[in-house]
Amino acid sequence: MLRYTVVMRLFVILLLCVLPRAALACGLALVLAVDVSGSVDSREYDIQMKGLAAALRDGVVQDALVDAQARLTVVQWTGSSRQRQTIPWTAMTTVADVRAFADQVDTDFRRWRNFSTAIGEAVALSAELFDLVPGCERRVIDVSGDGVSNEGDPPRDFHPMMKDKDIVINALAIETDATDLTAYFYENLIVGEGAFVITANGFEDYPAQIRRKLQRETTKQLSLSRVSSICDHGYKKCDHK
Repeated sequence: MLRYTVVMRLFVILLLCVLPRAALACGLALVLAVDVSGSVDSREYDIQMKGLAAALRDGVVQDALVDAQARLTVVQWTGSSRQRQTIPWTAMTTVADVRAFADQVDTDFRRWRNFSTAIGEAVALSAELFDLVPGCERRVIDVSGDGVSNEGDPPRDFHPMMKDKDIVINALAIETDATDLTAYFYENLIVGEGAFVITANGFEDYPAQIRRKLQRETTKQLSLSRVSSICDHGYKKCDHK
């Protein structure tokens, strides 16, 4: 009996060692919602997508996504009825998976060009997508945008639904005029425990700030100041080239 017990324990240990990463629990489901409204020209769209792809190639972000066995998807959004999931949910089981997803982001073609800004509809669609990846510990919508909502239901109207579904909305405000978009996102868009806004001073600043944002969203165990400190001191994992 003792021999049988020892053999069984060894078998369980061996099984745990060889189980694929995909069998582990999902710690994070993250929707990357990208603004493609009429205020975003072709050059600015390219800056967003290439900047997002570069951020996903960041070593800190890659390791955090794999450790969380995260699920990622991309949504392009603009005016009413023009919101679409352009890259389906993808499991980040290995660094190679993250890199392949980043390559898809880099080449994701734009769906719309000359429409308004319906942020409420963007977050509503994003929230529905979580039904496709049940069981993830954290559910986060990452919204990037350069303007206030000017069409459809305002994003604040969806806060009760987000709270009911335990969804966090974070935002990256791309400041291009005197609107104070950062304050607008604080007051009307973000919701949930630990929700935050990061500011990009124009589109040229977007790549650096989306990298900071993803580091903060994915490295649950580290504070933003700690992550920034690590990267500022030349930690090799922060090299996203």
